[in-house]
Amino acid sequence: MSRRAPLAPYPAPHERTARRLEWAFLPPNLRAYVERRCGSPVVEAHSRTTGFTPGFASVLVCEDGSRHFVKAASVKAQRMFADAYREEARKLAALPASVPAPRLLWHLDDDWVVLGIAYAEGRPPQRPWVSSELDALLDALEVVVDETTPPPAALQLDDASVDLAGLPAAWAQVRAHRDDLDASHVAEAEALAGRFAEVVDGDTLVHTDIRSDNVILGPDGRAVVCDWNFPVRGAAWFDSFAALIAPRGEGIDVDAVIASRRLLRDVPAETFDIALALYVGYFLSQCEQPVPPTSPHLREHQRWQGEVCWDWLCERRGWS
Repeated sequence: MSRRAPLAPYPAPHERTARRLEWAFLPPNLRAYVERRCGSPVVEAHSRTTGFTPGFASVLVCEDGSRHFVKAASVKAQRMFADAYREEARKLAALPASVPAPRLLWHLDDDWVVLGIAYAEGRPPQRPWVSSELDALLDALEVVVDETTPPPAALQLDDASVDLAGLPAAWAQVRAHRDDLDASHVAEAEALAGRFAEVVDGDTLVHTDIRSDNVILGPDGRAVVCDWNFPVRGAAWFDSFAALIAPRGEGIDVDAVIASRRLLRDVPAETFDIALALYVGYFLSQCEQPVPPTSPHLREHQRWQGEVCWDWLCERRGWS
């Protein structure tokens, strides 16, 4: 897989983007409950500082040597994240065992939403992306499509066109904030984004949030896809294409990747342009929002992703 000049260095500190709750600050009764479910007292807790949410997410090492991955959020103090964890528990429970995803072992839904998830040994992909690790992720995404077409009914998924319906409106904010972009190109991109419903629907499980911090590479080199909060029913190419955004920004020749991948190589070029236009509108509008105190690197991540997608769209459309 060949490389090209990177667009710009990724601005967020790799593996240090989240400010999370720590084990010692969970309520004592909740810690005791988790230890009972783990079957042994916790002697070490290693917070996972990837991602952009403040919920508790730690690998717990127990006295008996076992390891457990536990996520938790307070229903009262972190309602949005508790709701997301509740959905993740429901989705993980319904995923086929053949999908390369961590297994849900138990969960609590009370004053706190807590997920006990099978520990997956490994690490996130390195940044900048390297070809072998991107291949491992794309291999895993092909397995997801093979094993979930059609998706299990228990997942109760919305169609992608319904879930993404609000995104084209983001272009109004881009027009308001980005007068440095060519107006005619902005108008064309906005029109492309408005056609998203023509291309995003399908009959497979789509994760919708494929990023390096949602991937674990195991000792055998295979990838596991994590954080199944927001899947939809959609097109088989969707996740594999989204997986190329950061690698493209960091110098990988994604055109060669597209040509080599069975979920991507036969997709019409206009379909990818529509997807990129949708991403640009979303990222370049979101990055203008206030910086959440619990996620200080979220907006710079979104801005970089948006610039990568805009540069890619300009290249594909032949815009100067």
